[in-house]
Amino acid sequence: MPGTCPTANGMPMLGFGTWQNDDPDQCVESVRTALEAGYRHIDTAQAYDNEAAVGEGIAAADVDRDEVFLATKVWRSNLAHDDVLETARESIDRLGVDYLDMLYIHWPTGEYDPEGTLSALSELYDEGLIENVGISNFLPEQVQEAVDVCNAPILANQVELHPLLPQPDLREACENAGVEVVAYSPIARGEIFDQPEVQDVAAKHGVSEAQVSLAWLREKGVTAIPKATSEEHIRDNWASLTLELDREDIDKIDSIDETQRQVDPSFAPWN
Repeated sequence: MPGTCPTANGMPMLGFGTWQNDDPDQCVESVRTALEAGYRHIDTAQAYDNEAAVGEGIAAADVDRDEVFLATKVWRSNLAHDDVLETARESIDRLGVDYLDMLYIHWPTGEYDPEGTLSALSELYDEGLIENVGISNFLPEQVQEAVDVCNAPILANQVELHPLLPQPDLREACENAGVEVVAYSPIARGEIFDQPEVQDVAAKHGVSEAQVSLAWLREKGVTAIPKATSEEHIRDNWASLTLELDREDIDKIDSIDETQRQVDPSFAPWN
């Protein structure tokens, strides 16, 4: 198993996502397995209803807490100033930790107010309860606004990103704003397995299509947080760190002209 993972401003560029990992025992075991396989970046959210199990998995792993980059997200109904402060502390308690490496605004909708929401995150940063502010599902103009308003550093914008939704304009906007990009659904909820261009590159290297998608994201400077529950998939995703794509591979994947967005709720800012 590869033992090293590149980082982006201190954030490991391959993380472990826990969306839909809501069976407590399975969640504990998958988080423990991921950490002991080498992962050092764990991603959860208030809305996933698994923070307690994620925390148990971190505690159960033979890895020090300080070695783990732990992120969670404030749900859209909790984004009023005082609610951010209250529910962030509740998340920290559920996770069984003293601080978060990053706290995201899950969606810039619902109770989101740039001044009120981001001032609360800045207060949590000043108190040492969070190391970084994160934003998620922000459009390019919202990214810049958040950077301008927030007194604390905004480390990343977490968005859906994969070969079927490459989001070049958003990536450029984040780069210009000094904000890293984190990709959720980095294998497009399995859709990339049926993509001929990805299949060809996978066959060429003798690897899974998932590894190809994750390596492609890394080549784009994007951090990926694939979710997995089985040890086989956890380890297969981690093995993507040893896959080096050449220019021909990247060009082939970039040539995909089909666009598929997997996460598209009615409240999304692009709707």
